[in-house]
Amino acid sequence: MERHFSYHPARGEIIVFGRTFALPKARSARLATGTGLVIGGCLGFLPVLGFWMIPLGLLVLSQDVPRIRRMRRNFVLRMKGRGKKGGTSRR
Repeated sequence: MERHFSYHPARGEIIVFGRTFALPKARSARLATGTGLVIGGCLGFLPVLGFWMIPLGLLVLSQDVPRIRRMRRNFVLRMKGRGKKGGTSRR
């Protein structure tokens, strides 16, 4: 399975479709960037903006907001569990 998104909190960068984007070092700048992406994504029906901005904004916000960080970690764990072949099925 090909990975389209990758997140490296230690290096402060996000990799999206093979392109690397450095996150701002200041916490306030990361919060503003993430919030702007989420708000812009909610306006995704407009020509320049897109709904793709919402998950990217949440990924940026997950570095500083504990609740969003937990949601991201749970999502990653669920996706890893789906990728395993075999195993027991839940009923």
